[in-house]
Amino acid sequence: MKMLLTSAGIKNASIHKALVDMLGKPIAECNALCITTASYALSKGPALAWSFITGQESETPMTELGWKSVGVLELTALPSIDKESWVSWVRETDVLLVNGGDTLYLAYWMRQSGLADLLPSLGLVYVGLSAGSLVMAPNIAERFVTWKSPTGGDEMLGLVDFEMFPHLGYPTFPENTMAHAEDWAADLQVSGYAMDDETAIKVIDGAVDVVSEGDWKLFTP
Repeated sequence: MKMLLTSAGIKNASIHKALVDMLGKPIAECNALCITTASYALSKGPALAWSFITGQESETPMTELGWKSVGVLELTALPSIDKESWVSWVRETDVLLVNGGDTLYLAYWMRQSGLADLLPSLGLVYVGLSAGSLVMAPNIAERFVTWKSPTGGDEMLGLVDFEMFPHLGYPTFPENTMAHAEDWAADLQVSGYAMDDETAIKVIDGAVDVVSEGDWKLFTP
């Protein structure tokens, strides 16, 4: 499985190159499906979903990169759709672009929809943004949780064996300093990456590489 786990999308040339290398062909020849389900658990969910889908969020570039086509895969709708139909959509796409928002809400609907079970068998590239990246970890810290799952717990999908602290040093997030990241890391049971918005983590068949033009730090338990 190929994953590009970003803090804030395709922010710089290094992350862009990593994406193209993983795709194996130009972006203009690739079909994308975007998932913005995580947005709806936030207070401005509809507006955030719209800006992501339409490529109007300049600080987190994802859908506006010049894809051959972009479709919307809404996870909350999938349980009411014939499974063979939506699975065919996913299998025929080159890349999934997964927006940020509430990570626990995203994990819940990935499981409820059936996408979580399908992901490991897909040959596409998965690109996460903030919550879209954190959902791949084994667990999520309480500080990143706002929505409470009806099933309880803090388990994510566990498709990588590390956790992430995104948006390190972001100017309007005073709780995202390196000191706060070190406090977060003190409770980790697995390795963790604190990463700013110029950083992404590339994972190909379990092999992990950091792609960055900014600041990041690896913490080990």
